[in-house]
Formats: sequence, C-alpha cells, structure tokens
Amino acid sequence: MSNLELDKIISDIDFFDDWEDKYKYIIELGKNSQSLPENKKTNENKVDGCVSQVWFDVEVLESNNKKLLYFIGDSDALIVKGLAVILFSLFSNKTPEEILQIDPDEELKKLNLEKNLTMQRSNGLFSMIKRIKQEANRYI
Repeated sequence: MSNLELDKIISDIDFFDDWEDKYKYIIELGKNSQSLPENKKTNENKVDGCVSQVWFDVEVLESNNKKLLYFIGDSDALIVKGLAVILFSLFSNKTPEEILQIDPDEELKKLNLEKNLTMQRSNGLFSMIKRIKQEANRYI
C-alpha cells in the first residue's frame, strides 16, 4: 500500500508556474495510480455528487491495536482520479479518529486548488471528502 505524501505533492505542484502544467501533473497522478479492480466498482463504492464516475474502497489494517484506514479509488476522468490521489495522501494510513480531525480545507489550501478548479470539480472534491469522513465514522 503506497500513498504519496501530501507534502511531496505540494512541493511538486509548487514547482510549476502555470496552472496548465499543474493540471497535467494532477492528471499524471491519476494515470500513475493504482486502479480499482472492476469488481470494486459497485454502487456501494460509488461516490455521490461527482459529475464523473468515482468509486472508493477502504482497506482497514490493524497496527498496534489501532485501525488504520487506506483508501483506493478510481474515476473515469483522470483529473478526478488525480484529485482522489491527493485526498488519499491526506487521509490514508490514519486512524478513523485522526481522519475526522483533519481540516481538508486548510490542507488543500496549500495547493491553491479552490481558485483553479471549476465549480463542478470543487463540488466533486467536497463529495469525495464527505465520503472519506463517512467511511471514517463507520470504523469508530
């Protein structure tokens, strides 16, 4: 289970001067990420509120008597899959309680996404965050 560190993604995105290059980087994140197996692309795993099709699955690992959640997902749009990779780097490998404590707005502000995503993409991003928080709540 490998997730990029959010700090690495932030520094990579900061390297680019214009948003077209930043978008290309996010798309590359999506292209290079693990795909969700077809049998996991179910209605139960589908994220509501996204224009693109998006599916999330959660794996739970026990470590030192704590549950750690790992997220994997897929989308029919590479930019959305790249955004999911960014979210997974923020939320994976944490306990449900830690996930619920994270302020994603504060963390994602570092990427300056809110000014550069369309309203539909922003809504989709918030739908994905909502789903991650719901999953965390299930394991408390």
